[in-house]
Amino acid sequence: MSEGEDGGRRRLVRPPTGGDPAGRGVSTRVRTADQRSLSSQQWLHRQLNDPYVQRAKAEGWRSRAAFKLIEIDDRFHLLRRGARVIDLGCAPGGWVQVALQRGAVEVVGVDLLPVDPIPGAVLIEGDFTAEGMERRLTQALGGAPDVILSDMAPNTMGHPATDHLRIVSLIEAAAAFADQALKPGGAFLTKTFQGGATGELLAGLKRRFADVRHVKPKASRADSAEVYLIATGLRRR
Repeated sequence: MSEGEDGGRRRLVRPPTGGDPAGRGVSTRVRTADQRSLSSQQWLHRQLNDPYVQRAKAEGWRSRAAFKLIEIDDRFHLLRRGARVIDLGCAPGGWVQVALQRGAVEVVGVDLLPVDPIPGAVLIEGDFTAEGMERRLTQALGGAPDVILSDMAPNTMGHPATDHLRIVSLIEAAAAFADQALKPGGAFLTKTFQGGATGELLAGLKRRFADVRHVKPKASRADSAEVYLIATGLRRR
């Protein structure tokens, strides 16, 4: 995942109200538009006017993605107090914050990008798919995880077939790790994209987990193709 510091706990801060006296939101304009490409202007305009971005800043979350995990966890109760959690693709740390705030006792995250320290979490800069990384993650956690989270997404190349293969490859790697590392009864949550999970992958997850389903949280942008795949109740081997 490549999306403030509060020690992993949610700060009770009044959210920004914004808008005009009638309660309508006021769109923020990009003041440096003449210095940016059209795509850059569109991205920045969306960020400036995204209510989840504003809420994340007001409440101390490192990214708007925190609200995706909060919504999913409110519904499926993945993060139980005392849980051990591994977060794949953890930058900039929003999901790590949520896991800690919801009672996880051990959290280990890994990302290709550096992540500013979060008290209570072990953060590793590296490639999840590198040899030996899976063992390193479980050793850093101090035991088998109860939950494995993955918000990983590959850098796209603009070639649909190649991009699809890269997406599927990451999901398969994360799913294989979950199958081998999770405690019995554990849960696996991964980002995918519409059409990103193959039938073979889904069939394998359904054999290994008691329940497998897709969900698109409200915090996920409507124009985004991302969806989340949730597998709960890992069966004993």
